[in-house]
Amino acid sequence: MPLIGPGKMFSSAYSGQYAVGAFNVNNMEIVQGIMGAASEEKSPVILQVSAGARKYAGQTYIMKLVEAALVEDPSVPVVVHLDHGPSFEMCRDCIDGGFTSVMIDGSHLPYEENVALTKKVVDYAHAKNVWVEAELGKLAGVEEHVQSLEHVYTDPDQAVDFVKKTGCDSLAVAIGTSHGAYKFKGDAKLDFERLEAISNKLPGYPLVLHGASSVPQDFVALCNKYGGQVGGAKGVPEDMLRKAATMGVCKINVDTDIRLALTASIRQFMAERPDQFDPRSYMAPARDAVKKMVMHKIRNVMGSSGKA
Repeated sequence: MPLIGPGKMFSSAYSGQYAVGAFNVNNMEIVQGIMGAASEEKSPVILQVSAGARKYAGQTYIMKLVEAALVEDPSVPVVVHLDHGPSFEMCRDCIDGGFTSVMIDGSHLPYEENVALTKKVVDYAHAKNVWVEAELGKLAGVEEHVQSLEHVYTDPDQAVDFVKKTGCDSLAVAIGTSHGAYKFKGDAKLDFERLEAISNKLPGYPLVLHGASSVPQDFVALCNKYGGQVGGAKGVPEDMLRKAATMGVCKINVDTDIRLALTASIRQFMAERPDQFDPRSYMAPARDAVKKMVMHKIRNVMGSSGKA
């Protein structure tokens, strides 16, 4: 199966009250882990490429890894998506490079500037049959070049106006999730009333949750046990994410959890096997850790198992 756009994928997710996992990729082992999980769970999947990943691995290398993954199991529906595109130019380059979905992130701009930038990307993308995700509101926290000291929650009425003016295909909303591993100091809370209001005002329209890693405490503990310093990390409870997936959220982003699974596994291996220096010896279990974590997300958080 060739790469696809998210249209039918999200339509099925919306009506079936589940979400599709959007997992960030940076190297071969992460791609293999995610795709292995999607294959075993028979789930659609979105492979997300951030600006940082493009800089680190190179767009051509990433797309060739995706091409290899499609050969390994052609039955898995796969979207390749630009995560947090910072400019029209990067979105354009990804569209021209074979991405089937892009996100233009103008959430840091004044409202009318966000509208104008998003509309410019939409016009270019739709001419080439490529999906566009946009963002309204701000998530606190840090992820690569995206950072904010405060939450700015998405206004439901403004969301309707934004979608109408820009023609964007999906919208990332701010309801209390945040970027990075340190999402909550006290009890985790998501504004489900706000989410419900947005969904009711945009019936049938696919919404997106960014900053939705759960920061599993077993990975945090494993990291810290073997020399890490990831103290106080806390993510979004998985039951809250599963609930959001029944309320119009069709795409849930996961990045931090992948990093934690990979790094915790490598730290453990290095500590327990200091005699080993073959990269394959520690990258293989790290790849398996990513696969197991993604399988868990697909089954218990997204609810997308068996939906391929």
